Amino acid sequence: MNNTTTLRHPHSPKSTTTATMLDRSVSSRRAAADTEALSALPSDAASDAVDDSKTKRQHISLLASKYLSRIGHVSPSVILSLFVFLFVASLIFHYYRGLVCVSPYDPRSRGGPGLFLPDALESDFGYLGVPWCRSKQGKTVEWTSKDLLKGLEEFVPIYETRPIKNNMYGMGFDHSFGLWFIARQLKPDLMIESGAFKGHSTWVLRQAMPETKIISLSPRHPAKYLQKGPAYVDGNCTYFAGKDFVDFGSVSWGNVMKQHRISNLSRVLIFFDDHQNELKRVKQALKAGFRHLVFEDNYDTGTGDHYSLRQICDQFYIKGGGHSCFRDSDEARIRARRKNFWEKAVDVEELCGPDETWWGVRGEMRDNFNHSNKPISYMEHFQNSRFIESILDVYWELPPVAGPSLTHQTRYDPARASSPIIEDGRFGLFQRLGLGRLENSVFNGYTQMVYLQISEQES
Repeated sequence: MNNTTTLRHPHSPKSTTTATMLDRSVSSRRAAADTEALSALPSDAASDAVDDSKTKRQHISLLASKYLSRIGHVSPSVILSLFVFLFVASLIFHYYRGLVCVSPYDPRSRGGPGLFLPDALESDFGYLGVPWCRSKQGKTVEWTSKDLLKGLEEFVPIYETRPIKNNMYGMGFDHSFGLWFIARQLKPDLMIESGAFKGHSTWVLRQAMPETKIISLSPRHPAKYLQKGPAYVDGNCTYFAGKDFVDFGSVSWGNVMKQHRISNLSRVLIFFDDHQNELKRVKQALKAGFRHLVFEDNYDTGTGDHYSLRQICDQFYIKGGGHSCFRDSDEARIRARRKNFWEKAVDVEELCGPDETWWGVRGEMRDNFNHSNKPISYMEHFQNSRFIESILDVYWELPPVAGPSLTHQTRYDPARASSPIIEDGRFGLFQRLGLGRLENSVFNGYTQMVYLQISEQES
């Protein structure tokens, strides 16, 4: 990693990089749907996907109109009877389709189309959208979807050698890959993790950078878990754990950096998996002079046990941000429907607290594993987002590794996530990369892992 990470504006016409950052899997924002999105099927399919217009069966109403145009000489009573028949048949079809015939992994089924007007599907889900934190100059990461695919091909066999096969309550495959990939891209001189659990994340960092020093902060030492089962303790890691534990915000980082002979803090990567208020952690990292941060659990609005970057940046002025607590709104209707399919989807009743407080979690800024919660006003929430924007150079959410029809995950709502690296329907690629060898359960831990680069502060 150079002294500063090389960046570019995603819309620059002078970019010489051969792989474009306009790839859907690493796009910086999903466009919000407008009113036309409800009257047309999705049109933003990936360039290598099958053209749905050539494979989908035409709607019954369209077929009927074409047929009637050829039999204009038939009496009006016959035509009227035919329309009535088609109307009733369409109602029956959609009713029973919703009850017994539809798989939740079918991307066409998630919205539940109406009679003649298709409802919002995954790629048109503009009622909610995907809010992203806005960087100051619109810069983004250098890596592309091609780099992500190449990384997956390399990481799958590495992941299969993990010492902790059942990492329940810890990172699954998506975030393990994300942490490994980001570390490989940045090539830091020192890696710091806050929250180690059984040591899986330490192991992932070690696979990414075999010779790089690691500092691990965790209330319980990973070695304690060895008494009950698999765990990982790294020989080239300095542990502030167990009786030696020090919280990230209380460490004298200036002294620690001197001990590790680190003079350039832009060559340090910080990984947070400690379920603490992420606004607090950003401010602590900023004060210490660190610039490259990764947050494992970047919870969506209305979910999670701590205040996250995703929540902070969910604002009315952001595409996909801001929410309505009106019980008869389109958003309420679609949220209620999608909750039937996705475990972490929240309906309006769950999203909104007293006096229509939807920000954070029902108007609360959660902290410390949901043990320290503070009600905040929308104005305070708004000011938090403005602060983050004022210091933010890069914000990049890790896309899901693959679409839900491939991984069979049911946890997160794909309409609230970036488009996956491997789109639904690309089963051959999914199998070729070896992902089909993994258990489905390892894909159920995705919570929008995010990489931040914050501005270098003037001394």
